[in-house]
Amino acid sequence: MSESIQITDSAQEYLAELLDKQNVEGIAVRIFITQPGTPYAETCLAYCRPGEEEPTDEKLELDKINVFLDQHSLPFLEEAVVDFNADRMGGQLTIKAPNAKMPKVNADSPMEDRVNYVLFSEINPGLASHGGEVRLIQLTDDNLAVLQFGGGCQGCAAVDLTLKDGVERTLLERVPELAGIRDVTDHTDTSQAYYR
Repeated sequence: MSESIQITDSAQEYLAELLDKQNVEGIAVRIFITQPGTPYAETCLAYCRPGEEEPTDEKLELDKINVFLDQHSLPFLEEAVVDFNADRMGGQLTIKAPNAKMPKVNADSPMEDRVNYVLFSEINPGLASHGGEVRLIQLTDDNLAVLQFGGGCQGCAAVDLTLKDGVERTLLERVPELAGIRDVTDHTDTSQAYYR
């Protein structure tokens, strides 16, 4: 069983009650993190009907409930605690995942994770002083990172030269398989244009 996450008894009881109310045989809880390893990480807990889990999910069979953990989120769920605190209003389920925003990457991590890691750990801290930040929007099939420059970098004429050069150089050094970067607002890509 994965030691990565702790679900307290009170949380299990609370979740078991919620699951019970769904009246679905075999319903479980699924825990996953969106945008793990970035400042935007959100830890999510959802109902999971039979068949809704991913084949790669790790299954926890607890005393009162079954929990599926998204495999991609597992490293980020280390030391996570799901707890339930009863109060007069009925109580609150809390999920504390101290490592959700902490990048956990190595050479075998998906390229997207490694790009995010470099942006998060090396590039954005440097831009923060200018009120800027860069986010990965997507990786194209030909390994171009489509980036969104936000905050103070946006609409700044120097963004193209200084920022893109520096960001691209850093990313290509750290993630050699990357073909290059493109700004999400880059209009130099005429492949979509109508005129020939």
